[in-house]
Amino acid sequence: MKIKVNKEAIIDCLQKVQSVINPRNALPVLSNVLFKAEDGRLELTATDMSLTVRATMEAEVLEPGATTLPAKRIFGVFRELSVAEAEMEVNESNIAFINAASSYFRIHGISEADYPSLPEMTDAKVFVFEQAAFRNMLRLTAYAASTDANRPLLNGVLLSFKGGKLSVVATDSRRLALVEHEVEFPADAGIDLIVPLKTVEELLRTLGDSGPLKILATPKQIAFEFDGTLVVSKLVEGTYPNFRQVLPQANGEWATLERETLLTAVRRTSQLVSDAVSGVKLTFTKNRLEILAQAAEIGEGRETMDVKYNGPDLAISFNPAFIMDPLKALTTDEVFLDLVDETSPGVMRSTISFVYVLMPIRIN
Repeated sequence: MKIKVNKEAIIDCLQKVQSVINPRNALPVLSNVLFKAEDGRLELTATDMSLTVRATMEAEVLEPGATTLPAKRIFGVFRELSVAEAEMEVNESNIAFINAASSYFRIHGISEADYPSLPEMTDAKVFVFEQAAFRNMLRLTAYAASTDANRPLLNGVLLSFKGGKLSVVATDSRRLALVEHEVEFPADAGIDLIVPLKTVEELLRTLGDSGPLKILATPKQIAFEFDGTLVVSKLVEGTYPNFRQVLPQANGEWATLERETLLTAVRRTSQLVSDAVSGVKLTFTKNRLEILAQAAEIGEGRETMDVKYNGPDLAISFNPAFIMDPLKALTTDEVFLDLVDETSPGVMRSTISFVYVLMPIRIN
């Protein structure tokens, strides 16, 4: 293999793929990136056997071929080059020689034959979406997914293609985030897919601000194609809990709050929260909200803000981080908080098709 590449283009591709590599891989070849050059294109692929990412770029292919090279080393070499173009030649022993102006490197690789093949997506269901819209749906929900390894079904984000819309859901059993978007697909293409959190994080990092996204799904695999990038992931196996059963009806007292003002007030008072199980107390009176954080050994923080609220006086406590997460992800000016009493879940809604259910905490 012999190619000429643009430094910035190959750095961009390497950044897209190398983050999936597990540094604790038992197989040395899984610490490498697969380079495959042909027909004026260079494909770079990395995998941890559960998640595979492939990025494609233009290159001057002088001799087609393939090899695998250590991700960390090859990225470091190209990142430190002082010129815009570099030439790389790989011999039959999978040794790469890189020349760029006065710089020269020799890097030992491993044969392409030892690298896992890309998973096949036969008989896949296909859905087409806008990248920005899909990324926003992931951003509005992923923070609510569980990171408890003992609850694998909740260690991912549910994509539910049903009834002419996509529902994206995440929950850790203490809170649940749901956002929905209409999308066209055949009635018989409905499917539920639990995407691992690592895959979701990769998509949040690499999806663009515009352009189409193609989603291919089988019962055990899912693939995302966009902007010359392919992300293929195993799915979390099992049946996701029936999230609609835990969605309270909007039958409590609605408060309308300015999102940024609420976020700032909770962030400030949370500086006085002593640990993860402590909370901030929200006390609603007519058109007024007081936010209070207290810790006997630290002190207290108190904020007041104007809100639209005409219900009975009500006090309820929440984990401040759990309040702030959706407020940071949303971009709307206002949010609506549906409350019943101090022990029932609170429900945050927005002007978009978004619902966030949050369990209160007890503070003695």
